[in-house]
Amino acid sequence: MSDRLKTFLALSIIPQYILVKWLAGYPEFIETYYSNFVYQFISKGFRYAFGWVPFSIGDILYTLLVIFIIRFLITKGRLFFYGTRIFLREVFLVVSFVYFVFHLFWGFNYYRLPIHKKLNLSSEYTSEELYDFTERLIEKSNEIHSQLTNNDTVMVKIPYSKPEIYKKTMSGYETLGKIIPEFSYSPKSIKTSLYSTALTYMGYSGYLNPFTNEAQVNGLQIDFKYPTVSCHEEAHQIGYSAENEANFVAFLAATSNDDLYFKYSGYIYVLRYCLGEVKRRDIKKFEEYNEIVHLGIIKNYVEVANFWRRHKTKAEPVFKNSFNTFLKANNQKKGLKSYSYVVALLVNYYKDKKL
Repeated sequence: MSDRLKTFLALSIIPQYILVKWLAGYPEFIETYYSNFVYQFISKGFRYAFGWVPFSIGDILYTLLVIFIIRFLITKGRLFFYGTRIFLREVFLVVSFVYFVFHLFWGFNYYRLPIHKKLNLSSEYTSEELYDFTERLIEKSNEIHSQLTNNDTVMVKIPYSKPEIYKKTMSGYETLGKIIPEFSYSPKSIKTSLYSTALTYMGYSGYLNPFTNEAQVNGLQIDFKYPTVSCHEEAHQIGYSAENEANFVAFLAATSNDDLYFKYSGYIYVLRYCLGEVKRRDIKKFEEYNEIVHLGIIKNYVEVANFWRRHKTKAEPVFKNSFNTFLKANNQKKGLKSYSYVVALLVNYYKDKKL
C-alpha cells in the first residue's frame, strides 16, 4: 500500500465521524434502512457463520488484536520519537478501519428510533403507576417462587447447564416474536466468553462482540440472572443497542418462555430495578414492599451481590467509567444510568396488560 493511500485512509476518520454524527440526526432513516434492513443481513449472516462454533470467535480475534498491538509497539514504537507523522498515520489507519467496520456491522443501531416510539409507549410515568406495577410484579414473583420452591425462604437455583440455558432462550423469543415480530431472534449465536474471569473482575455479566455478532456471557456468574442476561445479549444481537431497551426485550423474552426458571429470572431481574426506583421516590413504601417480597428472592439478590463483592477490584471503576464514556459517546446521554430507564418501558407497556 502506497504512502499516499495510507494517508488518505488514515484521514478518512474525519469524514466518517462527520457522516456518523450527521446521520445520528435522522433516527427514522437509520431505523428503516439500517436497523431493519442492512443490519438484519449482516447480523444473521454472522450468526449463521459463527453460531455453530462452540467457542467464541470474537474473543480469539480480540486476542489476535492484542498480539498485533504488542507486535506493532515492538517493531514500530520507536517511530513515535523518530518519525512521529508516520507512527500516527499507522495508528489512525487502524483506527479508521475499526471505526468504519464497527458502525457498518453494529454501531449505527445506537442512533435508531427509540423503542418507546416504535411501540407507541409514553416515556413518562407517575409514582402511582410505578407502585401499581411494582405490587403486581412482587405478587407474580412470589407466586412463581412458591411454585419452584414450595418454601418462601428457599433461594432458587437454576438447574440447567450453560448450553441448556442458551438453547432454551430460543423458546421465549419464538413466543415473543409472534406478539412483536420485530423481536424475533433466529438463528442463535451465543457463547460463554473465553474471558469470563476478566469480565468478572471488570464487573460485566456479558457483552456483544460487534465484529462477529456473537453474544458473550460471563460463565462464572451462574445465578438467577443467567437466563435473563443471556436474553439481554441476544436482544443486542437483533439490533437493540441501548442497555435499557435490551433489558426490556430480555424481560419480555424470559417471561414469554414456558420454563418457570426463565420466568422467575425475568420477573425478579426487573423487580430489582422497580424497587430501586421506589426507594428513590418513597423510602417507607420501599420498606413496605421489602417486607412482602419472599425471603428466598431476597437471598437470590444477596447471592448476586456477594458474587460481585468477592470479585470487586480497584480497577473495576476504571472499566465502568470507560464503558460509561463509550455509551455517552454513542447516543446514550445518561451512560450507565440508562439501565434504570427500563422501568419506564415496563410500566407503560403493562398499563393495560396482565403480567
